[in-house]
Amino acid sequence: MLRMCGETSTGHQTGPSICPETNKTHRLNSAMTHRLFEGREHAASYWKYRMAPSDQLIQQVLDFLGKRRGRPFELAVDVGCGSGQGTGLLAEHFGSVVGTDVSRAQLEMAELHANKHNVTYRECAAEQLPLNDGSADLLTAMSAFHWFDRPLFLQEAHRILKPGGCLALLNYTMEMELSYPGCCSQALNQVCKELYAALSPFRSPHLGASSLNLYRESYQSIPYPDKEWHEHLWLKKTMPLENFIGLVESFSLYQALLRKDPQEAARLSADICQRLMSIMKVSSAAAEVQVSVPYYCMLACKPQTI
Repeated sequence: MLRMCGETSTGHQTGPSICPETNKTHRLNSAMTHRLFEGREHAASYWKYRMAPSDQLIQQVLDFLGKRRGRPFELAVDVGCGSGQGTGLLAEHFGSVVGTDVSRAQLEMAELHANKHNVTYRECAAEQLPLNDGSADLLTAMSAFHWFDRPLFLQEAHRILKPGGCLALLNYTMEMELSYPGCCSQALNQVCKELYAALSPFRSPHLGASSLNLYRESYQSIPYPDKEWHEHLWLKKTMPLENFIGLVESFSLYQALLRKDPQEAARLSADICQRLMSIMKVSSAAAEVQVSVPYYCMLACKPQTI
């Protein structure tokens, strides 16, 4: 069983139950989260190119929650929210939504584009969230859980969730596939595979050999009996080829290469883009391709009684 971490209350809350007296502690201990994506330029790139989960995947999460708690849903907490693309998707389904991240630059980008009255953002570590015990109906981490101190975060999630509240951890792999009308998808995706292979030496040791395996292992470790695992959830989105390149450039692997050798990073991007354009027989990277992104997720419900 997950440790309770000082849980003292399981009563329902009517809004984001913030613990202001602990904000300083949250800042001091934010080093527990593996810190990346913090520069302003990178945050802007993150907002421009990163994709939010599909409406269908969000609905799958909501359906899982609805069968355990019933509506109305009061509070959702999106941890490691980045620039807020996924956070905003929760707004229409909850009385209030709190997005948290360790990066001030990412939160500033989220706040710049915020258009939901019931969404607020907090700068804090994933492992020490400024929310009361038993206050959240839903706690999500969308493409972020792998950067956390995972055991500590899971304890924190247990503390914050209401009995019957749900934890949803979503992510996707970098093995995205491209298609273009009248073009050989196999040829396009061979170039993509070469791009991913070129970046693989720059994978963070924190992630291990496979993020997918990391999530599977965490799913197995969660002691809640009511839980589900889903993979091969394909999100398909049409975008300019240059945006696909920008998406890859926003990944931590490419950013690590960029820090080590900016010229090589730029050369790799230009070469891959040119080769893809050649296969597509187009003269502009503004040509639109379909990008297929393989998602996976785990859903877990905190028991009604401990």
